[in-house]
Amino acid sequence: MIDQKVRGDFRLFAGRANPALAQEIAATLGVELGKISIGPFPNSETRVQIEESIRGTDIYLVQPTCEPANETLMELLITIDAMKRASARQITAIIPYFGYARQDHKTTGREPISAKLVANLLTTAGASRVIAIDLHVPQIQAFFDIPLDHLTAVTTLANYFKEKQVVENGVVVAPDAGRAKLAEKYAGILGLPLAIMHKRRGGVDGQQVEFVELVGDVAGKTPIVIDDEIATGGSIYQQAKALAEAGANPAYISIAHAVLVGPALERLKHPAIREVVTTNTIPIPPEKELNGKIKVLSIAPLLAEAILRIHHHRSVSQVFLEQKLIFPV
Repeated sequence: MIDQKVRGDFRLFAGRANPALAQEIAATLGVELGKISIGPFPNSETRVQIEESIRGTDIYLVQPTCEPANETLMELLITIDAMKRASARQITAIIPYFGYARQDHKTTGREPISAKLVANLLTTAGASRVIAIDLHVPQIQAFFDIPLDHLTAVTTLANYFKEKQVVENGVVVAPDAGRAKLAEKYAGILGLPLAIMHKRRGGVDGQQVEFVELVGDVAGKTPIVIDDEIATGGSIYQQAKALAEAGANPAYISIAHAVLVGPALERLKHPAIREVVTTNTIPIPPEKELNGKIKVLSIAPLLAEAILRIHHHRSVSQVFLEQKLIFPV
């Protein structure tokens, strides 16, 4: 339980990408959000004005770089620059959802590695530190030349399934080999068996899942399919159908980031998907909650705890050790 009377010379600010999350963090910490004005100039360029003195202050700025990714990213960079020029002592960029994370390597010739570029831009803008949640791949941490605290929503999500008692006849399913280690952590927390799927992508852009193979026993069980995010929902749609064809009950989907673009909502209506459990790293308007089929959990307590620990020079990884979760942070 966090003491509501938090003391210390720091300020919490919010960009426009997810102000509701920032307000929850502020309420958990017992502080007020800093005063800031953000809006467009007549020529559509972003205007930022810090409306209070922050000289010599530690700043924590909440701004996921979610849709529209380019606008939220530029807003984050410009706001960091404004704070740096206002003589903030240090600036911690809290980026619950780190956009461009999927562009962490070259898949063909003549492509950028945009995740590295974004890391460089944040450093150049003046960020002293970054907090992120469930990066697409942990190796993105190596792109940063400033400290990065890599948090995870696994415990928040896993506790939900414990409370719903899904564990009685459940099975944790990794959607591909790359998520096997993450699935092992879920399985360890929930005390469930593990199954692994393998997907092959096709199509011109490689975004179409053409074939799914399954290793593990799911017949008569309730799958919990884990991943870091859902974008168009193509993979989850195919995997849920494959699990149903293998005799599994309708699946729960557990993800940190609900991007939900294109045909995602229509695909998630499929009867093979029972519920999608996610967090509020990205704002999800009511019309995207599919009448309760998408369950949104708050990540604010985790971020508030991280802010306190960083500000008071305490271990951040200890949060997960205390929750019996060993995870790279």
